[in-house]
Amino acid sequence: MSDIGIHPVSGAVGAEITGVDLATGLDDQTLGMLRQAWLDHLVLFFRDQPLTPAQFLAFARRFGTIIEYPFVKGLDDYPEIIPVVKLERERINFGGVWHSDTAYLDVPPMASMLLAREVPSAGGDTLFANMYLAYETLSEGMKRLLGGLRAVNSSSKADASRTREDRIAERGRADARALYEAAHPVVRVHPETGRKALYVNVAHTVRFDGMTEEESAPILTFLYRHQVRPEFTCRFRWQPGSLAFWDNRCAQHNAVNDYAGHRRVMHRITLAGDGPVGGA
Repeated sequence: MSDIGIHPVSGAVGAEITGVDLATGLDDQTLGMLRQAWLDHLVLFFRDQPLTPAQFLAFARRFGTIIEYPFVKGLDDYPEIIPVVKLERERINFGGVWHSDTAYLDVPPMASMLLAREVPSAGGDTLFANMYLAYETLSEGMKRLLGGLRAVNSSSKADASRTREDRIAERGRADARALYEAAHPVVRVHPETGRKALYVNVAHTVRFDGMTEEESAPILTFLYRHQVRPEFTCRFRWQPGSLAFWDNRCAQHNAVNDYAGHRRVMHRITLAGDGPVGGA
């Protein structure tokens, strides 16, 4: 334990963990320390973790229940691991817009883990943003307005915003529904920390429940800009064997698409969450 380091990567969000070999398994004391660090920093980063698929799954299971992605098939031998691939000839990347994963599900995921297998020599970083700070820095008047609202989130908007979550042509699931839609509180109370977070995102949120898209647009447009202000964010540069583990309940992320002509291969695991609960 004395060799484990927690190193914040920005003033707002993210910490790099050193002194841990995830392939050897975690004792309960180390697990508890990592979970608290995760709750404190919203996303944890690990370097030099060339985990096998089985080791990756074992690490993920120490933190929660693994669920499969609704649209895209996983690896043939490990269906719970989703390949996130951008080929050299492709121009649009997977997840290249600010979002919280699959917010259009009735029960969105608690967390996601991403493990780098192949990365370009430069580019392909991922940005993360702190949704606690996004909420806490709003005016008292805006907090009162948002406190009673619910946001409608739709998988149809994911197509329009080009997150590539509909990459069904290559690895589509036969049981995927054509459309997923769910309404969640705009202000979400984190079930473990009790803190309030702003829970809308430009990739999935369509409108406020009980309002039209046109009526909702001015406020949502403001919130989309506000929640990714630079002082709420950090940026992570990937290397082969890098692993990021983020909390979808209070953080958003954005995969930067700046590596045209290069290949990027990642493996993703998603952990089951709970139905969002609001707080005025």
